Amino acid sequence: MQNLLITGSSGFIGKYFIKKYEHKYAIKVFSFLKDDINNLDCSTIDVIFHLSALVHQMDGANEEQYEKINYFQTIELARKAKESGVKQFIFMSTVKVYGEENNHKYNENSKCTPEDAYGRSKLKAELEIQKLQDKSFTVSIIRTPIVYGYGVKANIKSLINLVYKLPILPFGSITNRRSMVYIGNLSHLVDLLIEQKQSGVFLASDDEPLSTTNLIKLIAKNLDIQVYLLKIPFFQILLKIFKPNFHKRLYESLEVDNSITKEKLQLKNPYSVEEGIKFMIHGENI
Repeated sequence: MQNLLITGSSGFIGKYFIKKYEHKYAIKVFSFLKDDINNLDCSTIDVIFHLSALVHQMDGANEEQYEKINYFQTIELARKAKESGVKQFIFMSTVKVYGEENNHKYNENSKCTPEDAYGRSKLKAELEIQKLQDKSFTVSIIRTPIVYGYGVKANIKSLINLVYKLPILPFGSITNRRSMVYIGNLSHLVDLLIEQKQSGVFLASDDEPLSTTNLIKLIAKNLDIQVYLLKIPFFQILLKIFKPNFHKRLYESLEVDNSITKEKLQLKNPYSVEEGIKFMIHGENI
C-alpha cells in the first residue's frame, strides 16, 4: 500500500477522493492553514496529491494572494517532497492556464495565455515544478474545467438553487459547449496516474460537453421538477452589458479535448455525464 499525502483534504475534491480510495492508499493530510510545513515529515511518503489552492474568486483576490498560495506554497512543498525522496508529485491545475472562453477546443498541447491572476499563478507553478522532475521525481499536472459532484459550491450550486426555486428561466436554446468533469471521473484519473507513475500534463473531462440549456434540463430532471426554458433575446444582451462574467459562463463555450490523456493512460471515464449529474443531486454510494 502506497503512502499518499493530500493537501486541501477538507475541500470538495479531497473529501471525495479520500472516501473513495482510503481502502487503497495509506492517506495522510496536510493543511497550509493549520500545519507548519517546517514540521512536515515526508520521508515515508510515496506520492503527494497537492489540491490546496486559492481558487478563482468572483469578488476578486489580488495577484499577490494568488501568487503566495498557488505558486510559492506549491514550490515550497514540491522542493521539500523531492528532497525527502517522494517519488511523485501530482498538482491540480486548471484550464484557466489556457485563457478564457472561446470557440476552439483546448487540448494538452494548446498554447497557454492565461488572462487572470488565478490562471497565471497556476501556470507559473506548473512551469516551476516541472523543472524539478528527474528519474526519481515524477511530476504530474492535471488541468481541470469545472469539477462537479455532490456538495459542489460556487456557480453550479447557484444554478441548482435557481432551477429549484424558479419554474421559468430565460435560458432556452443556448447552444454553447462547456466541458466539465464529474468528481468521480477526476478521481479515477488521479488513481491511474498514481498506478502508472505517468509524468506530464493531463486534461480531465467528461466524455461530452453540455450546453447551459441541457445542463439545466438534466438538473431539473434529477430534482424531479418541471422547468420552462424561454429564449428572451434582450435578456442575453442586458446580461452581457451589466454582468459580463455571468454572461460568459452561461452563453459562451469552453471545451477541451483530452484525447491525448485518454490514450496515454488508457483512460475510460467510469461515469457518464447523466450519471454525474444524478450523483451531484442525490449523492453517490461510495
